Amino acid sequence: MRSTPRIAIVHEYLTRMGGAEKVAKVLSDLFPSARIFTLLYDEKNCGKFFPPWKVETSALQNFPKFLRRRPKFLLPFIRTAVERWDFRDYDLVISSSSAFAHGIITPLRTRNICYCHSPARFLWDYSQEYLQENKITGIKKLLVNSLLKDLRIWNQLSAKRVDRFLANSATVQKRIQKYYRTTAEVVHPPVEVSKIRMSGHHENYFLIVSQLTNYKRIDLAISVFNKLRRRLVVVGDGPQRDFLESIAGDTIEFLGWRSDAEIAELLKNCRGFIFPGEDDFGIAPVEAMAAGKPVLAFGRGGATETVVPKQTGILFYSQTPESLEAGLAELFANEKKFQPAKIRAHAKKFAREEFENKIQKVVAEEWKIESRK
Repeated sequence: MRSTPRIAIVHEYLTRMGGAEKVAKVLSDLFPSARIFTLLYDEKNCGKFFPPWKVETSALQNFPKFLRRRPKFLLPFIRTAVERWDFRDYDLVISSSSAFAHGIITPLRTRNICYCHSPARFLWDYSQEYLQENKITGIKKLLVNSLLKDLRIWNQLSAKRVDRFLANSATVQKRIQKYYRTTAEVVHPPVEVSKIRMSGHHENYFLIVSQLTNYKRIDLAISVFNKLRRRLVVVGDGPQRDFLESIAGDTIEFLGWRSDAEIAELLKNCRGFIFPGEDDFGIAPVEAMAAGKPVLAFGRGGATETVVPKQTGILFYSQTPESLEAGLAELFANEKKFQPAKIRAHAKKFAREEFENKIQKVVAEEWKIESRK
């Protein structure tokens, strides 16, 4: 009997580096000999973090480039692609899943540990918004609804293949219970607290670090900062960038994506961090707290687990400019009460080391179960 398990990691898409991909990177660092399975891979964007010799792609990688750049067109083929991978050579598989990765088929003796970023939101609680955002109407809407229905059935049934679910937040834990009818343990994502320096000073700007998509609600912040004529720096890119730049005034600056080191510097020098969308966890607000900065966040989802009102930030409870503006006023009113050292101490509860310790404990427990077979 081997002393250590043979491990594989599965992650849906390695085409850009977002929060879920950062989790996959930490898993890869934690288990350096693990092979990484992914539906689509972009070496230009991700090769630095996931070298090609470690990555095994699916048949979807052979599709034309214009389709690979639009994964929504690949939805009819994803189930088959996920189920075709062969895991006979592995004892444990860690599936990093935001939609489909949990649906892999493993041999009876191979344990499937799923780190769930969320059950696919476009299939479940965000399905109507998904149709509206993509302007799907008429006969096309009927066809897409039929496809989504089939995917929901598969998504739920394939969840039964998972031996152990880990949820990235209590919010996701509740979704897993509701949609997959099973339990999950909460293991918060890793935050690189040690790589972020704290500062008690600022350069009088507020910061957003985010994908620029509709549900992130960056438009709310732009509306308020336009009105108040306060400086807002936006780091990130996405399909809404052109629109957001078109409505932004001259106090708002768009930087596109920046390196982790540049973002850490921006966090250190900002006055506070703005988080107007509802996210499953939200790594960026915790990174801001690691720099000792208060966070103004929408009071739903993961922010309710990371932001302590009037201690590490302020929560606002309606996604309207008026509510966000009131929250900003409350932040200013409490600004002298925020203590950078205490804010950073709170962020350390979500540090990478905490995540690694919990994952190693889970793997050891599952390996013990597999070894008894």
